[in-house]
Amino acid sequence: MSKSRLFGIIYYLLNNKKSTTATGLAKVFEVSTRTIYRDIDTLSTMGIPIYTEAGRNGGIHLLSNFTLNKVLLSKEEQNSLLLALKVLKQINPKINSQSFLKLQSLFKNSFDDWLEVDFSNWHQTNNNAQTFTLLKSAILNQRQIKFNYIKANGRLEKRRCDPFKLIFKAQAWYLQGFYLTRNEFRTFKINRMSSIKILKQTFSSKSVPKIPKINLQEQTIHLRLLFSERIRYRVYDEFNHHDIHSGDDGTVVVDTDLPNEGWLIRYLLSFGKYIKILSPKSIKSKMKQELNEIYRNI
Repeated sequence: MSKSRLFGIIYYLLNNKKSTTATGLAKVFEVSTRTIYRDIDTLSTMGIPIYTEAGRNGGIHLLSNFTLNKVLLSKEEQNSLLLALKVLKQINPKINSQSFLKLQSLFKNSFDDWLEVDFSNWHQTNNNAQTFTLLKSAILNQRQIKFNYIKANGRLEKRRCDPFKLIFKAQAWYLQGFYLTRNEFRTFKINRMSSIKILKQTFSSKSVPKIPKINLQEQTIHLRLLFSERIRYRVYDEFNHHDIHSGDDGTVVVDTDLPNEGWLIRYLLSFGKYIKILSPKSIKSKMKQELNEIYRNI
């Protein structure tokens, strides 16, 4: 028995006031008529006022005054739904508190407010919410977009893609889309996108390959780093605790793998005089080169 199909049958009957048949429901949900009749029996035993009627205008019906209530959801599922709505509100301000309160009242659930999720940062503006709404609209309506994008090397380029998915990973939002110029999926960091426009051209998910799993660390390099006690708090903020080894003098050694990309040297330099590169030598050399260039620009 599929609980999602039971929900689907109820929603279908609520939204289609005309009579429907078991054969019709079987086609909609791609199952046999025997399965549909079993589902009807299951719904009936759960207290849903669903019934069948013979004759010319017969079929499967719900009582006209029926509204969906909490009968199909366990206590745990109710809490999960309320929690999901609360998290979704952080990325879609149009979901107001009334929606949450309506469900809470429907479930007669006090809901322990044990989790607070905030995706904003110190530089959060209304543009962030507008960008999210714009991209969501393009994805749901399957419309192509064009935008300006700042690459990791600092170059500004014009891009055009079929947007498929928004992803929050590694403390940042990303758009996964089918890049039309290269005819392949690409992942774009949303903070680097600007001048986003929704185009008239539409696309179909059936015309492209399966969306690959996002991978932000394709090539990594192993580092052994020594940090001063003065920066210890940040080490615990930014590195896996299993990779951190504390010394008796308060210093910490970190053995970690980081993406071997252009921003790595700048990231390590952000620790200032409180970091020492133990290995590899190649990273030491690159840091010295970067410091020399900084010195020449002062």
